[in-house]
Amino acid sequence: MGAPPFAGPPRRRVLTTRHGPVVVHGPATVDDLAPLRPDPGLTAFRPPAKQKEALLALAEADDGAVFLAQQDDLLVGYCTLHPPDPLTTFGAARLPFLIEMGAIEVSSAWRFEGIGRALLETAFDNEALEDYIVISCEYWWHWDLDGLEMEIWTYRNMLEDVMGRVGLVPHSTDDPEISSHPANMLTARFGRRVSEEQIAAFERVCHSERPWLA
Repeated sequence: MGAPPFAGPPRRRVLTTRHGPVVVHGPATVDDLAPLRPDPGLTAFRPPAKQKEALLALAEADDGAVFLAQQDDLLVGYCTLHPPDPLTTFGAARLPFLIEMGAIEVSSAWRFEGIGRALLETAFDNEALEDYIVISCEYWWHWDLDGLEMEIWTYRNMLEDVMGRVGLVPHSTDDPEISSHPANMLTARFGRRVSEEQIAAFERVCHSERPWLA
């Protein structure tokens, strides 16, 4: 099964960390992912085994792309790209040029090694994304503030800096979930071949003009 058009060709880089080399690559296939053991520290969204199941399903889908960070057979981080969930504000609009960076996570034992940044750079090192608007919805309740011993706004500023390195910058919206807490954040990256009409359609979704939800 081939990768979706926005996923682009396979990319790979090797990152030097204090724990040894980490390979960052993708879009990953099911065969790439199946042999890997998820690190116990991958718990931001669901238990590690369940998270691997979700990644396998996305890697197998026609419309999802998964990028992995691994050391030998140990999965220590991942990043995903896919169309927005149709049950959300952005997915309900069914804009074919809209892609979501659905999740990025690095195991708690492997943080501060540049793995998250390498995952983002690998996922976004892709000419095909110039035809898309890519968004990311960031919710504070997914952030490991206790484990990082970090205040909420310090974490948000760090996240904004990392996202900005691949062109994902804060974008205004009145989406109810994002608006439910001031630290939540919508970021967006506009590909250079995205048209003014596509941008206008996206802005309508961001700002209450959503008749399909009425």
